[in-house]
Amino acid sequence: MAKDLSRKENGKALREMSITLAHTDDPDLIEDFFSCMFTASELETIASRWELVKLIDQGYSQRKIAEMLGLSLCKITRGSKELKKKNSAFARMIHAFREVEAAAK
Repeated sequence: MAKDLSRKENGKALREMSITLAHTDDPDLIEDFFSCMFTASELETIASRWELVKLIDQGYSQRKIAEMLGLSLCKITRGSKELKKKNSAFARMIHAFREVEAAAK
């Protein structure tokens, strides 16, 4: 039976993936990697969390987001709190997305 990775090993593995993804400039490869790495359900969860953060950033109410995405208010509240944190990774990634979006226009 496989042994679960320790917290330290998990952190190392996540860091390795993060560094590799940061150095990969091929969105198709990254999307294929995600499809191999995660189950359909996990991908759906990741995608819906990304959508909810974008909608929060656009100023939609939590109730409207819950209605639009079929998510619980708890998940949306968590996303909202994360987005409001000082030096938030969510906010920085949304900013990066907006820059990419603007450059594509």
